Amino acid sequence: MSHRIVIFDTTLRDGEQALQASLSVKEKMQIALALERMGVDVIEVGFPVSSPGDFEAVKTIARKIKNSLVCGLARCVEKDINAAYEALKIAKYFRIHIFIATSPMHIVTKLRSTLPEVIDLAVKMIKYARKYTDDVEFSCEDGGRTPIDDLCRIVEAAINAGAKTINIPDTVGYTLPNEYANIISQLIHRVPNITKSILSVHTHDDLGMATGNAISAIYAGARQIEGTINGLGERAGNCALEEVIMAFKTRQKIFNVHTNINHNEIWRTSQTISQICNMPIPANKSIVGSNAFSHSSGIHQDGVLKNRENYEILKPEIIGLPKIQLNLTSRSGRAAVKHRMKEMGYKESDYNLDTLYEAFLKLADKKGQVFDYDLEALAFINQQNEETEHFQLKEFNVQSGSTITATALVKLVCGEISKAEAATGNGPVDAIYQAIHRITQFNVKLVNYKLTSKGHGEDALGQVDIVISYNERKFHGVGLATDIVESSAEAMVNALNNIWKAKQVEKELQRKFHTDIRK
Repeated sequence: MSHRIVIFDTTLRDGEQALQASLSVKEKMQIALALERMGVDVIEVGFPVSSPGDFEAVKTIARKIKNSLVCGLARCVEKDINAAYEALKIAKYFRIHIFIATSPMHIVTKLRSTLPEVIDLAVKMIKYARKYTDDVEFSCEDGGRTPIDDLCRIVEAAINAGAKTINIPDTVGYTLPNEYANIISQLIHRVPNITKSILSVHTHDDLGMATGNAISAIYAGARQIEGTINGLGERAGNCALEEVIMAFKTRQKIFNVHTNINHNEIWRTSQTISQICNMPIPANKSIVGSNAFSHSSGIHQDGVLKNRENYEILKPEIIGLPKIQLNLTSRSGRAAVKHRMKEMGYKESDYNLDTLYEAFLKLADKKGQVFDYDLEALAFINQQNEETEHFQLKEFNVQSGSTITATALVKLVCGEISKAEAATGNGPVDAIYQAIHRITQFNVKLVNYKLTSKGHGEDALGQVDIVISYNERKFHGVGLATDIVESSAEAMVNALNNIWKAKQVEKELQRKFHTDIRK
């Protein structure tokens, strides 16, 4: 009988911790919906006690997600567990995931505690979390470096306290596959109540062993894998879920396991997360990299032409990889755009057709020919900017050259009024940014600027991703246009809108706080 492997995604928690800029609630929601559409069993949507913003994001996602189980992280602290419950309780089903360090190094140097005290606290907090839900997961932080005798004691006590899932993280990516498999095997054979829980693994990639460790643990009897899409996460990242999922799919006879994942959504989910998180996918990345299904060697090309299986162990269509093809022109109607989006796997609820079609016509007039990747990029950008933004780029004019100082005139819509300013800079992009800053009066610093080509040839779209710093927080902005100066301006306006939204959230949270105090 084939065993089902539970897929636990922590892109929105462990993955976000490693990003250059924090995600907005709307961006987190887009990722959560993509994960739900992909068929992820458990989505760890955040660490609610960490900040008011994260609490609101977890609560918002918990209200929307229906087909995946939502989960919140908490330390072995009552206020953490209370916050997780308050954020998640709106969901029909939810999980509280609590953790505490168990390795001697962490217990002595970080917790300033002892093993018996750690076990007592873990048991107490598991029972406390059980007041809110039967679905409690317990993690032994740095489990990979915890002596097996200690680990067996902690796991047995946690299960007796009511933990339904026991997670053994290789927190620092130190363990080798044979060692990790032995840990799981010993727990299964030595812990008397182990059958009352699901054994889970969470592997990091510091030594490049994350996928190998996760797979070895499944061989040994683990039944849940925790990881992230594209391997995002602390330091070198987490186990890349798309890798283990496709390993199970491709070598099904060997593993004798299956998942609930919709494999056709893997590529699109990977691209969506890469775009939103501003984390490019390496070309040689397994499964989802741009070179994963390309062949350069003459011998390889000849072999593929004769039989694709000579050099491809899985078909690109399985992960939903679309073919790059000529798609639409300015003469195409609304129905054609809608039909093409459906062919790419989008539902009508995934985008606003009116907004998309308007942007499509503008692009088609500029390019003449619109490709699938253009349309998908427009759908993504428009989905982010579907609501009316506080700052809107109305028009701009730039003068630049080798013998003159770059000058920019910018007009922005700011709420209900329009403002215009002119400025000079080291180049056209710097000039336009200086003019925008004069209008918005936000004291920001440009941390990172990146220009990438979306498409092929001279008519390719230019996508600009920037990271700016404001009040010691970092914000991401993205712009997309055939003119790179325009896309640069749109990226800055997008980032400033994210700052403005964050300020509104802070004001609302302060208002609620003072209201609660008065009550």
